[in-house]
Amino acid sequence: MKTKIYFIILSFVVMVAMTSCEKDFLEKKPLDQISSEIYFKKTTDLELYMNQFYQRSYNILEYGSTSQNNYSQLIFLADVDTDNLIDLSFDPRLHGTRVVPSSAGSTEWNYVNVRRINYFHDNYRKCLDDFESYKHYVGEAHFFRALIYYQLVQEFGDVQWYDKVLNTNSPELFAPRTPRNIVIDNIIADLDSAAMYLDEESRDGGNRLDRWSALTLQSRVALYEGTWEKYHNGTTFGVANANPAKYLNKAAEAALEVMNSGKFEIYSTGNPNEDYYNFFNIHDYSGNSEVILWKKFDKSQGITNYRMILGEWPRGHGITKALADSYLSADGLPIAVSPLFQGHATLESVSEDRDPRFKQTIFTPDAPYRIGNGTNENWDAMFTKLYTTEEFSTPTAYVIRKGYSYDLTIHDYNGEDEPIILYDYAEVLLNYAEAKAELGTITQADIDISIKPLRDRVGMPNLVLSSITTDPAWEFPTLSPIINEVRRERRVELALVGFRWNDVARWAAADELIAGKRPRGSEFGSTLPLNPFEDDPDGFMDPYKNSIHSGYGFKLDRDYLSPLPQSELTLNKNLTQNPGW
Repeated sequence: MKTKIYFIILSFVVMVAMTSCEKDFLEKKPLDQISSEIYFKKTTDLELYMNQFYQRSYNILEYGSTSQNNYSQLIFLADVDTDNLIDLSFDPRLHGTRVVPSSAGSTEWNYVNVRRINYFHDNYRKCLDDFESYKHYVGEAHFFRALIYYQLVQEFGDVQWYDKVLNTNSPELFAPRTPRNIVIDNIIADLDSAAMYLDEESRDGGNRLDRWSALTLQSRVALYEGTWEKYHNGTTFGVANANPAKYLNKAAEAALEVMNSGKFEIYSTGNPNEDYYNFFNIHDYSGNSEVILWKKFDKSQGITNYRMILGEWPRGHGITKALADSYLSADGLPIAVSPLFQGHATLESVSEDRDPRFKQTIFTPDAPYRIGNGTNENWDAMFTKLYTTEEFSTPTAYVIRKGYSYDLTIHDYNGEDEPIILYDYAEVLLNYAEAKAELGTITQADIDISIKPLRDRVGMPNLVLSSITTDPAWEFPTLSPIINEVRRERRVELALVGFRWNDVARWAAADELIAGKRPRGSEFGSTLPLNPFEDDPDGFMDPYKNSIHSGYGFKLDRDYLSPLPQSELTLNKNLTQNPGW
């Protein structure tokens, strides 16, 4: 009840603070002045104001997903429309068929949250309490401004940077876009401030931001910009006065600070065939050694979540052959050269003697499927039902297992309280390894503190820098072996939770992975009843064969960024459109 009262009060305060155009208020003192005079006086005022950003923004706290639907099941669909995961129809971005929107209403070009967070920055100093009592919430404000702007940069590149509330007649509204690297510098500075002010320990069992959340985001942002500047250099998306090393060093520095804190380690119970899968199905992450930030739900308070029972699965989604083939064999060798690989002919053969994360990410016949309430089924019972109805259709026959709990007793169509992992220590380790690899300074000692813990959890051999086996199927054959293998590890460990598109974009990798190509599925899909998809000449499912004959139409000089809405260009003549649009 207390939580609901807080949200009612918060809604009233935000309405009063942010509304400025109602006609019947024109004769009164400006509403933002009224609210700031009666509000922002106590630490509890600041806390209450910042709560709204957890509600508004937790969908973009999730691993990198920008999904507007807050149901947790979508976390594990967050790679959809990439080369990891597809659905029954092709993606307009990947196929190059998006158009310039007429208005900002349906786009991410939205500064409402920028104004909300800057309103806090403009007013928090009015608090009468000692700064030490409320500095944590100032840290949250720096964090959320960084997060909001990072989202904008990923989508549009150069964006207007504002660090104060503007009025309708403020000349800054008609300013040109700020170069992306300057915006990123401001984001990193905000995160430095966030790390300085935020608590060392989360105030709510890992449900509220702390210093380590800020450093995790900082390592992500810096890695993104460093690799963007490195791989887009000399293209239409290149950055003037690019300095990739500055950002890559910052990424490694931020990640290493988290690693050296001694507060986190990869979750493991010593069961390599289950621990990775089980990690994503823990009911309460309080005190979990791997989770840096998570979202709790509570049915008793009406705060619910929803994960669909897989009786209604896969609902048109399918893991691609490209992702499935990325998993090494159990001997640590690529499947193209490993004597352990048994071929693609059946689901059993393709999954046998592979990195255990394969079976913990992709359903195989022996995997538990539905257990409880008098039911005991493995996936083989479901596998034969693929394509018998629309809801059982998948374009690849590789069906997602990661993130699904087979325990039927926890599923509830009226709402569940399964938690969401927001920031995971595994990403920190991978950010560190990639930054060091890109700088060309990675050592075996660096690998041993980053890649090795991830492989140890699943019982895989460590990556040895001096003896990396050449993979004839490397996606980036012009890059070093260590960069290829670090990227492989990132793809496998972080599969399906929303990193893949941003990775492809910052690596400028659409020419290798997207443009002119069609995603493929399994070889065994054609053996299933009623499969409506044709195969390619090699016998692998080719779901888009009849819809995009020549492969994705992704335009390398245009589609890495989204277009600005035409209405914004009309209102502000100093704005310029993104390249190619």
